[in-house]
Amino acid sequence: MQSINKKNVISNTLVIKKSTFTSFIYEIHNKQELEKFLTDFSDAKATHNCYAYKFIDQQEYGGMNDDGEPKNTAGKPIFNVIEKSQINNVCILVVRKYGGLKLGAGPLTRAYVKAASEVAKKFKMM
Repeated sequence: MQSINKKNVISNTLVIKKSTFTSFIYEIHNKQELEKFLTDFSDAKATHNCYAYKFIDQQEYGGMNDDGEPKNTAGKPIFNVIEKSQINNVCILVVRKYGGLKLGAGPLTRAYVKAASEVAKKFKMM
């Protein structure tokens, strides 16, 4: 499969209580593109690589992954950003590098929402 053109990937970085949240958004149209994007942009050295996606290919597909974060604190909030932003055929990946301070479920969810919202806004402006 062809390599992803990094010019087509939008990113943003936030630091919240010493944790770094780097978010990426990329247009996808099928599972193969999703898998390639996640392979190319997930960081093996990161604490968590959380994502959500939605694409339409004759029928609607969507999914999410918390990647070890407490249940529904990462993948689902990222997916909700996609829905609220009314965008399709995208994957948002948020790579978290833990900074040594626990955030708690509420602040953690807000951090993932903010990270996903920032790249969703940039994507919609294109």
